[in-house]
Amino acid sequence: MNYDSDDALDRALFALPLEEPPADLRAAILTATAFRPAPLFNPWEIVLLGTIVAIALWLGAVIVMGGSNLFVESVEKIGGLLNEAFGNLTTLAWIAAGGATALWLSIFTGFQSPAKGTFTPRR
Repeated sequence: MNYDSDDALDRALFALPLEEPPADLRAAILTATAFRPAPLFNPWEIVLLGTIVAIALWLGAVIVMGGSNLFVESVEKIGGLLNEAFGNLTTLAWIAAGGATALWLSIFTGFQSPAKGTFTPRR
């Protein structure tokens, strides 16, 4: 079969009665895409809030289960573990060196925009 001329088919398609789109279709599309409000929380904020709530619930459960004595002992154990982990001068020096390196790199390389004319994105 040879379909060289589709003029009759095109005329038939364009002659079909089309239903009008809803009046607020454009506004609905813009509301769902371009004008969509920003999310209430960022993902890292949700993780942080979830962690805080989990710790608060754990502390509440500890207090309810064992009273104040168990709570005080738990806080002392946590303090002892933190003291043992970060009480070493070498550990603190490495943490400070890492923080200083991150600060140095972010100040001197992270906030600079590329020079004009040197960066061309691939297409």
